[in-house]
Amino acid sequence: MERFEADLNLLFERLSEGLDEGAKGKLMGLRNKLIRLHMRNVVKINHSVMELICAKHLILSGYDVDVERLLDGISCDVYASKGLGTLIVEVETGYIPPEHALDPLTYCRARIASKITRYSGFATKFGLATPPHYVMQIPRALIKPPRYRSSEEIWEIKELCDLYYKSPPVSVDEIRNARLHMVLIVDVDRARIQEIDPEDYVEMGRQWAY
Repeated sequence: MERFEADLNLLFERLSEGLDEGAKGKLMGLRNKLIRLHMRNVVKINHSVMELICAKHLILSGYDVDVERLLDGISCDVYASKGLGTLIVEVETGYIPPEHALDPLTYCRARIASKITRYSGFATKFGLATPPHYVMQIPRALIKPPRYRSSEEIWEIKELCDLYYKSPPVSVDEIRNARLHMVLIVDVDRARIQEIDPEDYVEMGRQWAY
């Protein structure tokens, strides 16, 4: 607990430089929430660091931001609202559980597909945040507008997600209507973010994406 709080406090000080009191107060509230959640063993440091960096980026973009927001029984990493619009950002670190040591690529593809399909329906826009040293395996069909998504592509994603996610399973309707609007590259060392269009991101990693 002491190391978690010390790391988050150090990051907070770095992120607070140059902020006005209003933005600094909002960021402090999110830091305090993450510390409380860690005391209950709900969050880990790698995720929390990236969430706080994303939060600052969105606060400066005019959003009201929350972290670890509960939505219909599931918790999203970053939830932001501005006017009538809402945005969910899910953090993806690339962590592979030991039980998937023999199928890491397939597991990561399914996890990314599941996040996009499960969470994007809860907000106006949906984004994924990831560090620059990890290349996410994003199904190409999920960066298309839903009307251009074929039945074959939908069922391929359904079969992929069903390999690992069955309680409850991802529905065909969720896949049909899902949309990824942005990718946030989170440079933790410099506490910076670069927004990238999903098509550009997939093109950058085309030798791994499918």
